[in-house]
Amino acid sequence: MPMVTVKPGQKINLSKINPNDTGKIKNKNEAKTLLAQNIERMAELQNILYAQNHHALLIVLQAMDAGGKDGTIRSIMSGVNPQGVQVTSFKKPTEEELSHDFLWRIHRAVPARGMIGIFNRSHYEDVLVVRVHNLVPEAVWQQRYEHINNFERLLVDSRVTVLKFYLHISKDEQKERFLARLEQPHKLWKFNPGDLAERALWDDYMAAFETAFEKCSPAVAPWHIVPSNKKWYRNLVISQKIVETLEGLKLEYPAPYEGLDKIVID
Repeated sequence: MPMVTVKPGQKINLSKINPNDTGKIKNKNEAKTLLAQNIERMAELQNILYAQNHHALLIVLQAMDAGGKDGTIRSIMSGVNPQGVQVTSFKKPTEEELSHDFLWRIHRAVPARGMIGIFNRSHYEDVLVVRVHNLVPEAVWQQRYEHINNFERLLVDSRVTVLKFYLHISKDEQKERFLARLEQPHKLWKFNPGDLAERALWDDYMAAFETAFEKCSPAVAPWHIVPSNKKWYRNLVISQKIVETLEGLKLEYPAPYEGLDKIVID
């Protein structure tokens, strides 16, 4: 599968990565079958993760507007136990959040052990939108790459596995998705005219993402760039990576209490 896992310090040119690529999976029905298998396996692994209460999994989703973050969450998490998953969407910081360091609101949302946490946008907004819109001086956001790396190292050292996905769509695909929102009454609420202003800054955002990939993709928490014009392929690739990651944790149910075989329930 042509998902790109960014190596430490690797320079990325997003224009060279085909967002329509689906690798060896050419058939949507095949992808649907494999996705169903992954969802079932993920539910099994989540149950053990929750019971063991030793590891946490943090899934970070970043994308341009209409990139598919909500759809990804809705699809791949359709089979898990809601008790064991928390989703946090990071929007414009509140006054309280702005009165703290930029990672304060992020750290508060990190999943506890036994949990799967999903960030819909994340701490990377502070080197993306902040950079593109010049919300703080360059000297400030330039320092944040190192802060982010140290923060993610702390999480990993604390048994929080970090999976970071960039949902890579083309500008043409974004246009089609915006038009679909305008044409379908049940999607009108998702269309924000401000998204068009952000779309006009597409090249600036691509440059910001490329820098973030280069500077913040350590071996313990690399970025995964997922071709995402085809939603069915995006969902399959991400679900597969989550399953592989959970299986790599060597999860086990806790040992039962001694003497359970002698218990008699009247």
